[in-house]
Amino acid sequence: MSKIYFAGQSCFQISVSNSKDHSADIVIDPYDEDTGLKLPNLSADILLVTHQHHDHNNIKGVKGEPFIAQGPGEYEIKGVFIKGIPAFHDDKEGKEKGQNTIYTIEAEEMRFCHLGDLGQKELTDEQVDKIGQIDVLMIPVGGDVTISSTEAQKIISQIEPKIVIPMHYALPKLKMELDDVAKFLKTMGKNSVTPQDKLVIKASTLPKEGMEIVVLQP
Repeated sequence: MSKIYFAGQSCFQISVSNSKDHSADIVIDPYDEDTGLKLPNLSADILLVTHQHHDHNNIKGVKGEPFIAQGPGEYEIKGVFIKGIPAFHDDKEGKEKGQNTIYTIEAEEMRFCHLGDLGQKELTDEQVDKIGQIDVLMIPVGGDVTISSTEAQKIISQIEPKIVIPMHYALPKLKMELDDVAKFLKTMGKNSVTPQDKLVIKASTLPKEGMEIVVLQP
């Protein structure tokens, strides 16, 4: 079983457990207070950083003594298999905003994907192959420094996940000018989605058909 919590911006905590003898807490992209947001109390066994911008790399803000991944590669920690896939923060092969790492996470018979600050208007065939089949996709939708809601829609159709969780959009107190999540929902043909405090899922409860959009309350 997995519990996914959204801490705002692109920061998530994913707690995986088989309810017997195995559990791990994974934190992705913790931000610093220059964002205008306050990072909640997070502890990690595994800490993933997609790129070295202050709203994604506040390693010191996370408790514990985690294994830290800050780029492409393959890692296996506490029964969790992680793959870091090279990508770009812009649509000019990184010439403007640099590199970004896409992470796939495999645990408890499920596959998660966090796209970081993806700026490519679409994924390459090689990236799609490396990402593979995904159950839960965390995707930026706020535009400006990342992909927009329409570009997000295209990338979702490339990956075809079972569940989509939008991230990196306008929030109260956030000091970045980003689109609201409502714009993304409208693009996806959803009039409204009731935000949830957390997403609790296991392999047997994933949608069998179609795709679900889940908005998490930071």
